[in-house]
Amino acid sequence: YGFQGDPLYWVSTHRFHHQYTDTERDPHSPIQGFWYSHISWIFDSAAIKEKCGEPNNVGDLENQTFYRWLYNTYMFHPLGLGFLLYWLGGFPYIVWGMGVRLIGVYHATWLINSAAHTWGARPWNTGDLSRNNWWVALLGFGEGWHNNHHAFKYSARHGLEWWQIDMTWYAVRLLEAVGLAVDVKRPSQLQMQKLATKKT
Repeated sequence: YGFQGDPLYWVSTHRFHHQYTDTERDPHSPIQGFWYSHISWIFDSAAIKEKCGEPNNVGDLENQTFYRWLYNTYMFHPLGLGFLLYWLGGFPYIVWGMGVRLIGVYHATWLINSAAHTWGARPWNTGDLSRNNWWVALLGFGEGWHNNHHAFKYSARHGLEWWQIDMTWYAVRLLEAVGLAVDVKRPSQLQMQKLATKKT
């Protein structure tokens, strides 16, 4: 459990990021400063609301019972996890299972906003600052192949080369192989040829 907001909020912010990538309306772009994109934006809800408005871009999810249930029960999930951890191992389990773990998860996630829009290669002509950053990819379970992600937003696979480690893709691929994930999208060779640019 990542404590990064309910899925409707998270998806809405992410969609605004892709709609306005690296412009003044981007909720977390390094054009406003590296540290703003890394951490400060999360504490500035007034600025996010001013840039993005209400989360009115998630109607497709709001129509699904599962996501409405997650939205309505959001606060019960971390409480349940806290009680479970305390029951399993007491206060140390809460410290490590919630406190320390979340510090790592937060910074890995925020590095995607900051470092993966600042340092790395840009093999795709995306018109933004997104970059492929191998060490962010390792920390972010594949999301650090961020120029790939911005080039092919619909793709479940971010590590498009065989050597680009993408733990999230491996999990999705396993779910697809056993029939639990369907209609999994990847970019075609033609789509990749259209966006290809010189390797930098």
